[in-house]
Amino acid sequence: MSTTVIIGAGIIGVSTAYYLSEHQPGSTIHLVEASPELFSSASGYAGGFLAKDWHAPATASLGALGFELHRLLAEKHGGRERWGYSPTTSISYTARPSSGPRKRGDDWLREGTSRADVAAAVAADDLEGKAPKWLRRVAGDEVEVIGDHDSTAQVDPLALCQFLLGECLGRGVQLHHPATAISIAKDVRDELSSVCIADTKSSTEVDVPATRVIIAAGAWSGQVFSSLFRHSGLKIPVGSLAGHSLVVRSPRWHKELEASGCHAVYTTAAPGYSPEIYARIGGHIYIAGLNSATLPLPEAGGGKAKPREGDIARLKETAADLLGPEVGADDLEGVREGLCFRPVTPSGRPIVARVRDEDLGIGVKTRPGSEGGVFVAAGHGPWGISLGLATGMVLAEMVQGRELSADVGRLGW
Repeated sequence: MSTTVIIGAGIIGVSTAYYLSEHQPGSTIHLVEASPELFSSASGYAGGFLAKDWHAPATASLGALGFELHRLLAEKHGGRERWGYSPTTSISYTARPSSGPRKRGDDWLREGTSRADVAAAVAADDLEGKAPKWLRRVAGDEVEVIGDHDSTAQVDPLALCQFLLGECLGRGVQLHHPATAISIAKDVRDELSSVCIADTKSSTEVDVPATRVIIAAGAWSGQVFSSLFRHSGLKIPVGSLAGHSLVVRSPRWHKELEASGCHAVYTTAAPGYSPEIYARIGGHIYIAGLNSATLPLPEAGGGKAKPREGDIARLKETAADLLGPEVGADDLEGVREGLCFRPVTPSGRPIVARVRDEDLGIGVKTRPGSEGGVFVAAGHGPWGISLGLATGMVLAEMVQGRELSADVGRLGW
């Protein structure tokens, strides 16, 4: 059985290990994570919003598969209680009537417009009943339902990732953390044969025999590929988009309301700033929408990034404005502040593909078919949690030479 090294233990890495371990011994799978704190970027600080049919044509098949996998996983393992899985009513909220139709398109994240721009309206007989009771309403505002319990849901991504990692470790998957893959080695046929992994704490190195390597290191994936395959001319086109977030607890969101279902609210506060608000199981409300392409990406092993005070202050102002009819800044309990770096590509499409041997550099080959290969899975942008399980399943199928459960034919580079 070929051994697989997965570099990156975020949502994509742990999902891939989870589905790989259903068809090969866990002991033949190695997860390598550089950050001293697990899930310290997008996999732990994202909103956790799931959508069935809000995706572009290139990822539509993957999106539908992912939505179903999230539902099935939650049903099988008690996802509501363990990681806050909940079908969700999603609404677009405008404080004043809009002057025209919303702009549609797939580049909403970079432009600072709303994720709601890629969703179609859902017929709803009782709009007032669909708006959450914790949302402040003003005279003349507009509420449009853009997702119901059949098409949108949400999870706490940190709790989900912790569950997946626990399942992997229970199956014998080996975790190297904090650690870095520093080099590869070849056999006498110039085929990939091992990966050298350096343990950050002990400063020791170990050569792990491996014929398959998966790079799923989020915004750092391009750096990882270039460091391992120094003579390759291929540049993995994955950059980063920083996003701040705030988690609060409001007295107007409690267990009695949870029984009727969670909500996701999308609105626009100012040009370039479109808040996203998710009321989660357990009483927390997640607020995000402040994104920046100029914040420098930290080093891979740098750990959790420190949020900017000004951006957090603006999110707090948004919370005070929108979370309830009588809300004041002292009415909300702060739970967590976050800054994460989402991996993005110039095309807006993620990469889920095998690297051709000719792109690995001079003198490097891999074993053919399912016996070897170098694979990249990164660049999921704001959809990493929604597409994470499906990406893991399809990548595992690709690596193991099985029939693919979703069409990823347009997700190369």
